[in-house]
Amino acid sequence: MTRLFNRPSDFASELIEGFVAAYSDKVRQVPGGVVRNTRSKQGEVAVVIGGGSGHYPAFSGLVGQGLAHGAAMGNLFASPSARQVYSVSRAADNGGGVILSFGNYAGDVLHFGMAKERLNSEGIRCEVLPVTDDISSAPIEERHKRRGIAGDLTVFKTAAAAAEAGYDFDATLAVARRANERTRSLGVAFSGCTLPGASQPLFEVAANKMALGMGIHGEPGIEDCDIPTADELAERLVATLLEELPEGVESPRGQRVTVLLNGLGSVKYEELFVVYRRVAQLLGDAGVEVIEPEVGELVTSFDMAGLSLTLFWLDEELERLWHAPAATPAFRKGEITLAEPLEATELEIPDLDVVTPASSESRRAAGCVLSALEAAERVVLANVEKLGRIDAIAGDGDHGIGMERGVTAAVEKARELEARDAGAGTLLTRAADAWADRAGGTSGALWGVALGALGTAIGDEHAPDAKRVSEGVRRALEGIIHFGKASPGDKTMVDALIPFHETLEREVEGGAELAQAWRKAAEAAHRAAEESAHLVPKIGRARPLAEKSVGTPDPGAISLALIVAAVGEVISKGTPVTA
Repeated sequence: MTRLFNRPSDFASELIEGFVAAYSDKVRQVPGGVVRNTRSKQGEVAVVIGGGSGHYPAFSGLVGQGLAHGAAMGNLFASPSARQVYSVSRAADNGGGVILSFGNYAGDVLHFGMAKERLNSEGIRCEVLPVTDDISSAPIEERHKRRGIAGDLTVFKTAAAAAEAGYDFDATLAVARRANERTRSLGVAFSGCTLPGASQPLFEVAANKMALGMGIHGEPGIEDCDIPTADELAERLVATLLEELPEGVESPRGQRVTVLLNGLGSVKYEELFVVYRRVAQLLGDAGVEVIEPEVGELVTSFDMAGLSLTLFWLDEELERLWHAPAATPAFRKGEITLAEPLEATELEIPDLDVVTPASSESRRAAGCVLSALEAAERVVLANVEKLGRIDAIAGDGDHGIGMERGVTAAVEKARELEARDAGAGTLLTRAADAWADRAGGTSGALWGVALGALGTAIGDEHAPDAKRVSEGVRRALEGIIHFGKASPGDKTMVDALIPFHETLEREVEGGAELAQAWRKAAEAAHRAAEESAHLVPKIGRARPLAEKSVGTPDPGAISLALIVAAVGEVISKGTPVTA
């Protein structure tokens, strides 16, 4: 368990503070994460990585010369928000574009994708590269759905070495994609991990059992079996990985590979060496030559007991890039000429706290929007446990906690912005950022998208009318579908949001006042949320245990229905917009 902490809610921010204090010669803290504290070449492609905290040395420990230029750091096991990724990317940018790379988890895909679009809109070329090395998480024909685990390192290292060698943007991205295609990993778990302040593990493995393929956040594996000997485990991992060779590799014999044997938190180095002894023998027997292996902790999960094996199938170029020197707090290779430290003025950190001028009508409406957010907070806080229980049927049970974090942060920010005379649009978009920042994960990203789209549609010039609100809901739906990739029937919040939007739009176009239109739309959302119990989830963390969720409504749809109903009561009591 995690024993040393102050307030659990401060753990992620305090670990960053301590990490930077320990390695100030290599890294510097910026809003959202850390960047190199050394000067990079002007025009060099920047490789920005990231994910949830709790996986050290991923991700902050991999920032430094020869490896990442920056790392966006989310809360514990929660993806960094789009705002955090954007901030770190702006600080890390050298004028050659930014490549964002991360493990392939839904929340990370959403937030990094949103940051990419914002960077591109500002003229900074940016692409995303999710790492998909975990062979247990999806079949080869659906490789794009696979998770990223310890194989993150091979992709990050290849991309960064290419950038440091002077590759242009397209060449750097191409070689990083090739590294991803030629990386395969498989992990096992013997026990779960306990987050700071928690009395029970986040997930568990049955006593005296091993979960083959379990993910680093407790995602389901493919088989539970008795704990084997070290040699038997090595044989199982190597045999399984050799069954799936990357395209262009006809046989293992004669190939050169880099091997990563990664400890997940509480498996000791001595145990890893015992396992690696047999791994090396088996690969030698198969005719595979091992090049510069790594045995140790590379991507962890607090005190999780487990390990993973990664094979990175090299070609001449990939091998040269793997050999390239690097010097980061947690990863060193070869000898490197130390770059000059950065001056504080050389980092371009955008001011994200500007309040734009607003009309008096919009400032008055901002108070009404705050009341609506406060109503959303009350209904979420009253249903946190219920939402968690629903989510635990087939997910990881954290939906209620995530909604609580998000809506509480949104209300705090909205109160601050109202006191600073912000308009309704600015108040809502900044509340959206706060929700996404604090909540993290998929639901945090999607609520950030929704509130941000609504705030943009409302704006700061006029008192929002019913048509403008309806237009904002339409944009929110479009944004959620665009970033979340969900379709009707996938058992997500979209299944409640579509009927809400359609009913609201129809009523407003028919001349109804907002209070009446919103009430009917909220009723439609409630019915659709309850009917989602009959659906089978097709995306997200509930997908691997899809059948378990049949008969239980989707937690995202339920939370949406609860919130729009609560907001509807505020509108009915004192309509916060013009008719």
